Amino acid sequence: MNSKLAILAIFFTTSAFAAGEHAGSHDEFAVGTPGNASDAARTVEVELTETEDGQMVFKPDSVDVKRGETIRFMLHNTGELEHEFVLGKHEKLMDHKKEMMSQMDMKHDDPNAAFLDPGAKAELVWTFTNSGDFQFACLIPGHFESGMVGALVVTEDTAETN
Repeated sequence: MNSKLAILAIFFTTSAFAAGEHAGSHDEFAVGTPGNASDAARTVEVELTETEDGQMVFKPDSVDVKRGETIRFMLHNTGELEHEFVLGKHEKLMDHKKEMMSQMDMKHDDPNAAFLDPGAKAELVWTFTNSGDFQFACLIPGHFESGMVGALVVTEDTAETN
């Protein structure tokens, strides 16, 4: 009986932990909400790659938007390694980065993230509902430390809505 309870406890704890981290908790998406492509005010093309000196980078490495603006991120992994693009607050990204270190094969399946194999392209559409300083990052172990992080500034000046 004790072993059955232990197995159930592990199952429910693991499920609850995963749901808390990946099921779109309100804190996780302080940066905004998934958007509709038809509402996109503009498209921002982002290259995910490695440099000859061993750095991993986003090009561009910063994006400015207005609160209320919907952006279509067109992502292209031109590098030789897997990369990802995750939107969020710095603190939340750092918490998630620690989790990824303990689960080396984890891949994101969240509305605020896209995982790209080498050569792959992806689209992520996002509506920025809150102003503030945020980031986009690659949380694959070692990538953030190699420079794969970008600044995302959402200004209070609201976007025009039609």
